[in-house]
Amino acid sequence: MAKLEYPSSESNSGTSRRALLRVLVVAPVAASAIASPWSDALASLHQRYEDEPATIVRTKEGRSISRFRYHNAERRWSLTEVVPFHESRFSNPALHFAGFVCQQALCAYLLDVGFADEWNAQHIKQDIAKALAYANACGFGHDCPDMARLAVVLSPYWKWGYHYDDWEEDRPHTGGFIAATIRPLVRALVDRVHDVTGHPRPKGCKRRSQEARS
Repeated sequence: MAKLEYPSSESNSGTSRRALLRVLVVAPVAASAIASPWSDALASLHQRYEDEPATIVRTKEGRSISRFRYHNAERRWSLTEVVPFHESRFSNPALHFAGFVCQQALCAYLLDVGFADEWNAQHIKQDIAKALAYANACGFGHDCPDMARLAVVLSPYWKWGYHYDDWEEDRPHTGGFIAATIRPLVRALVDRVHDVTGHPRPKGCKRRSQEARS
């Protein structure tokens, strides 16, 4: 595989994101009415995926569910030392595991921005590429080519929960990803959610995350 590419730590989306979030706390705003830079990007995604337009409004309940989803991603990811990443040659379990973590993390971001949990359940489901596209359209700023490619491979992530024989024609393609290349991409994605949302890490996860990046 080619050398992994990571997003820059510098992003100019933070200011516009913070300004928009302050507005979205006040009253619900139809996605089609959100001021630039989100409106055009969201309208394009709604058209591409034939989705019902989302209504964006930040609430205490949404923030609480967002924190729960992020903590769920962190706690599940903390198990990678046990299963399924201890055997790098097994891609299927690793991809299924990574898909769940990415789905929880990205939905945590969307909830924090103001997407409704019900909208996510109906339209995002287990499509990691779609979740990443919507998140980036709303200021997530995680423009990592390798993560984008992994997201396509993962989507929908339920397909990696099945057992496939080597000769099966419908066996999904791994895209060349193995556990060793999946791990840093998912770790960077979850860290990005932590950084942008400001959610505290679950107890016991902070030290492990620092060790993983050392």
